[in-house]
Amino acid sequence: MLKLDQVVSGYGKIEALHGVSLEIKTGQIVALIGANGAGKSTVLKTISGLIKPVSGTIEYQGQRISKLEAHEIVKLGISHVPEGRRIFADFSVAENIEMGAFLRHDKIEIALDKARCFEMFPILKQREKQRAGTLSGGEQQMLAISRALMARPKLLLLDEPSLGLAPLMIRQIFEMIQKINQENQTTIFLVEQNANLALQTAHQAYVLESGNITLAGEAQTLLGDPNIQKAYLGIAD
Repeated sequence: MLKLDQVVSGYGKIEALHGVSLEIKTGQIVALIGANGAGKSTVLKTISGLIKPVSGTIEYQGQRISKLEAHEIVKLGISHVPEGRRIFADFSVAENIEMGAFLRHDKIEIALDKARCFEMFPILKQREKQRAGTLSGGEQQMLAISRALMARPKLLLLDEPSLGLAPLMIRQIFEMIQKINQENQTTIFLVEQNANLALQTAHQAYVLESGNITLAGEAQTLLGDPNIQKAYLGIAD
């Protein structure tokens, strides 16, 4: 579904990715783990068109998307839930969700998708007319995911969905991520600081260190790797 080949990307003169190659197959949850500053968010921003790669190629369903604008990439079926959620704080919950469908014109289907979001996250239905900025962190994450789903993505990019959330809320969010993958057949590329949780959730995983992919494989295999356990899971030899 998605393939990055030797992608170099960054911010101005600062090169954050030094030739990243990875592949995501349809129907999978794929995790990208690594330390703070490794370049994980940069990978997602480069895929979604928020940052243009300096070199290398990005292919989505056989089409090169490296030079497309962000809204064109959304149209192709890729939605990005950024780190920190980035909801519209002064808009209502309902207005935030509707913003996710800004490229669509099928009003009846939009209404049905909105109802599905409320069914998926009942607390958002209760907060429908409430200002989004007054929601808890977990509720804002639910809102950000709902907004992304309104674009009917085939590939959902999730950047640090557990960031700043209480353990109970983290479990709920990750249960919903698995449900979205299984019931909607939505492929998910998950960037997550919580390596243990990410590897437990994903089918495949990549390790990013200082802008380079250093390890790749089945998530369960990496979960049992002593080097991964020591570096990212806090398990000593």
